[in-house]
Amino acid sequence: MNVFYNLEGIGDTLIITLQPGFEGKVEHESKGDAVRIFDIESGKTVGYNLFKASNYMKLNENGQVEMHDEKLEQINKALKGNGFEEVLEADFSPKFVVGYVSEKEKHPNADKLNICKVDVGGETLQIVCGAPNVDQGQKVVVAKVGAVMPSGMVIKDAELRGVPSSGMICSAKELDLPNAPQEKGILVLEDSYEVGQPYKG
Repeated sequence: MNVFYNLEGIGDTLIITLQPGFEGKVEHESKGDAVRIFDIESGKTVGYNLFKASNYMKLNENGQVEMHDEKLEQINKALKGNGFEEVLEADFSPKFVVGYVSEKEKHPNADKLNICKVDVGGETLQIVCGAPNVDQGQKVVVAKVGAVMPSGMVIKDAELRGVPSSGMICSAKELDLPNAPQEKGILVLEDSYEVGQPYKG
């Protein structure tokens, strides 16, 4: 779930995206201040727009809304108050975390790609990485599935040349860090970073 609010840009409207990057055909239904957007074929909800959002909750953000259980409860209450029965659920664990590259092997079908096993605290992700400087034993920044990059790109489960990849090992440029080097390469963190902790940048 990704939630956006920009009072000056689009007015007092909360945009709730449940399937980022959805490209099918959609239809919508309106009830009061809420609009449900859904996939015509499956009927699955793609997202909601909540108009007059500041009547339902306090919003200070200009862009992506930082979500937590209380904010989700307020959204569900607002949707129910407008006649929608669906209860939204979401995982608010940090999406940018410190990872440790525990294994690295060459991709069998691509010279410039490596298959990395990355410990992100509590789980190990398989991530295909094309950075020339990635190596076993590094601490790195991992954008987990569901993360929204500064560019607006949403990280999804993918398959690169036939190998599944869950997440992305980030460069300083991709994280939009100040003074990020222009040359290709991931951001390698100092050893003092703790695996699994949220990366704040």
